[in-house]
Amino acid sequence: MMACELVTKKEMRIMKTDIEIAQEAEMIHIKEVAEKLDISEEELELYGKYKAKLSDELSKRIENNPNGKLVLVTAINPTPAGEGKTTVTVGLGQALGKMGKKASIALREPSLGPCFGIKGGAAGGGYAQVVPMEDLNLHFTGDFHAITSANNLLAAMLDNHIQQGNKLNIDTRQIVWKRCLDINDRVLRNIVVGLGSKMDGYVREDHFVISVASEIMAILCLADDMEDLKDKLSKIIVAYSVEGKPVTAKDLNAVGAMAALLKDALKPNLIQTLEHTPAFVHGGPFANIAHGCNSVRATKLALKLSDIVVTEAGFGADLGAEKFLDIKCRKAGLAPDAIVLVATVRALKYNGGVAKADLNSENVDALKKGIVNLEKHIENLQQYGVPIVVSLNQFITDSEAELSFVKEFVEEKGCDFALASVWEKGGEGGLELAKKVVDILDNKQSDFKMLYEDDMSLENKIKTVATRIYGANGVNFTAAAKSQLEKITSLGYGNLPVCMAKTQYSLSDDQTKLGRPADFDISVREAYVNVGAGFVVAITGSIMTMPGLPKVPAAENIDVVGDQIVGLF
Repeated sequence: MMACELVTKKEMRIMKTDIEIAQEAEMIHIKEVAEKLDISEEELELYGKYKAKLSDELSKRIENNPNGKLVLVTAINPTPAGEGKTTVTVGLGQALGKMGKKASIALREPSLGPCFGIKGGAAGGGYAQVVPMEDLNLHFTGDFHAITSANNLLAAMLDNHIQQGNKLNIDTRQIVWKRCLDINDRVLRNIVVGLGSKMDGYVREDHFVISVASEIMAILCLADDMEDLKDKLSKIIVAYSVEGKPVTAKDLNAVGAMAALLKDALKPNLIQTLEHTPAFVHGGPFANIAHGCNSVRATKLALKLSDIVVTEAGFGADLGAEKFLDIKCRKAGLAPDAIVLVATVRALKYNGGVAKADLNSENVDALKKGIVNLEKHIENLQQYGVPIVVSLNQFITDSEAELSFVKEFVEEKGCDFALASVWEKGGEGGLELAKKVVDILDNKQSDFKMLYEDDMSLENKIKTVATRIYGANGVNFTAAAKSQLEKITSLGYGNLPVCMAKTQYSLSDDQTKLGRPADFDISVREAYVNVGAGFVVAITGSIMTMPGLPKVPAAENIDVVGDQIVGLF
C-alpha cells in the first residue's frame, strides 16, 4: 500500500502543469535570497516581497571583487518537440547550489510577444523554474515598458521636429527609426502616419518592430552604467538629412528624457528559483532578430557576487551562442569558461524526420539521421576554444538504446556528456551535469577566441558566420543590402560586429530545412547599423522584426480565475 501511494504521488507530481508548480512554490523573501550572495537589504530596491532591483551602490561596492566562473548554456535548433534550454539553465544553477557552490543564474526577461503568441511563458519548466513566474512573464518590474516608452518618445520627437520646421533638413524618405510595441502585431509592420489635417504631421510610411528588437533594448543590455547608456543613446541614427548626413538622437535633444525613462530599467533585477537559487533576470533582446543575451550589467554583477554564474543565450547555438560570443563578449570583455549544449532525444528524432505524434516511440535510425544537427552545433562551438559538455534533457520516453547512442556520439566528438532530469527532479536531477561542469571548471582551460576580427569587412563577417556557423556555401546580397553595407562602411562603421537576423528553426535561412542542411546559400535582403548598440544587423531570408500571432494564439487560453492566472504555461 505504501509503495502504491508513493507511485501515485510521483505521478501526480509529474502531471502538474508548470504554472501549477510555480503557484504552489514556497518562495522566501528576496532579502533572504540576496543574503546568499552577501547583498544587504540596503542595497535592494524592493518590488514587493519577491522581486528587487539591485542598487548602483551595490555595483560600486563590489566592483573590485574577483570574477567567478562563467558558464554559457545553449542548445540545438528549437523544434516543436522541445529542448528545455532555460529549464536546464535553472536546474543546473539549483544543482550547483545543492553541491554547496555559491552559484547564481543570469537570464533574459520574457517578451509578451511569444507569451501571448506561440510559446507561452518563459521561466523554465517543471521543478526548474524561476519565480514569481506570472510576474516575470507579464509586467515584472516595468523594464520593457520603459524601453518601449523611450523608443516611442524618440519617434515622437523625430516627427515633431519635422513638423516644427525641420531645422536638421531631415529627408522624410530616409527615416530609419521605427516605433515599437511588445506584442506580436503583424498589421503594424508597414503603416502610414500623419493622415488628417496639416497639424497632424507629414504623411509618410512608418513601421513597428517588437520591443525586444528595438535598438534601445540592445543598448540597455550592453550599457555599463548611466553615463555609458547616455553615450550609446546619443549615437542612435534616426534618419538621414537631404544631404545624406546621419541625424542622431543627440541632434534631436532626446537623450536626457530617454535616459530618465530608463533610469530604473538600467538596474538589474533579482528573483529566485524554486529552490531559492539567486536569479539575475534583466533585459531581453530576441536572438533571431537581435543579439539574444541578458544584460551585461546583470552578468557582470552576478560574476562579482558568485563563484559560478550560469547564463543562457536565446534559441540555438547558431543564433544565441554565436551572438553571445561574437557580440556580447566582444563588447563587454567577457569570456566563458565552459559551454553546456542542450539537446533532447525527441528533438533529434524530429530532425530525423519523425512526426511529433510519434516521438514517444524508440527510433534509433531516426536519431542517427537527426543527430547531425547536434553534430554541427558541436563543431561550431569547438571553433571558439571553450570546453563543451553536451546535456540531454531527459524525457521518460527516452530508451536506453537512444541515450547510449547519443552519449557515444558526443564523446567521439571530444565532448563531455551528462544527462539532466531537472524538469522532474529540480536540482537533484541536475547533479550529474553540475558535477561535469565543476570538473571542467576545475581541470580544463578555456582558450576563448572569437570567430572574426574587427577589421574584417562587413560582407566578409557576414560570409564568415554564414559559412562557418550555418554551413552555407555562400551569401547572396540583394542590391539594396550591398548598397546599405557600403554606406555603413563609408560612414565609418565597418569595424562593428554583425548581428544576423535569421530563423531559429534551421541552420539555414529556410525554416523547413531541418537537420544539417547542405548546398544552400544565405540570402541577405537588408542591412542597417545600430550605432548606439554597436553592431550591424543583417536581415536574412523572410525573417520579420515584428512577428505575427498564430492562428490560435496562446492568449486565447490565458485567464484569471479567482486570484490566480491560468493558461500562462
